[in-house]
Amino acid sequence: MIKFAHIGLRYGIGPEVLTDINFTLEPGSFHFLTGPSGSGKTSLMSLLYLGLRPTRGEISMFGNDVKSLDRDQMALLRQKIGVVFQDFRLLNNLTAFENVALPLRLSNKSEKQIKSDVSELLEWVELGDYMHRLPMTLSGGQQQRIAIARAVISKPRMLLADEPTGNLDDTIGYKLMGLFEQLNRMGTTMVIATHNQQMMNSFYHKKLILNAGQLIVEEPRNIIKDIAEGEVHV
Repeated sequence: MIKFAHIGLRYGIGPEVLTDINFTLEPGSFHFLTGPSGSGKTSLMSLLYLGLRPTRGEISMFGNDVKSLDRDQMALLRQKIGVVFQDFRLLNNLTAFENVALPLRLSNKSEKQIKSDVSELLEWVELGDYMHRLPMTLSGGQQQRIAIARAVISKPRMLLADEPTGNLDDTIGYKLMGLFEQLNRMGTTMVIATHNQQMMNSFYHKKLILNAGQLIVEEPRNIIKDIAEGEVHV
């Protein structure tokens, strides 16, 4: 589905911030992206949602060589990707419903279809009673769920989330992870950037670990072994 081969990235004439990045995301996979501050996570996320082009190397995405695409083709490719930014990036003059509906309106869906799809999704993220509220009147967790709903309303093939639980308490954070797990089971490829080691250890997914611009892929922990050793209770 997505392949990075020998990717390097530098800004201007400075040193590379990403060096020889190699990994593959299979359809329907789930990866955590982690590493210390300054390791290059934001840059790698920007490459994944096509906000940046690499300095060198090859990126293949949904069967396309990204390097060969023009602006219009890149725009079409971005429609396959949902992004949840750490700062939500909601439009505060629009209601929860209108924020989530925006991607569908931009793709010229009918108002009847928009009303049906948005209402159903807001009910699914437990915000059906808040759909006509402005974002600033809602809690941080509720705003995050609006951002998630907006990111997935167009049924993207891949969802990227940057520190989605970073400013939330554990209860809301685990609830949001449950939503991501459900989306993944429905076929969406997930990449979740996080520093939360406890959260990552609670879910059995591969890790993309960045350190000083270099990447290693870590396989998920063995849940059977953890249960046997008493680290996980069922």
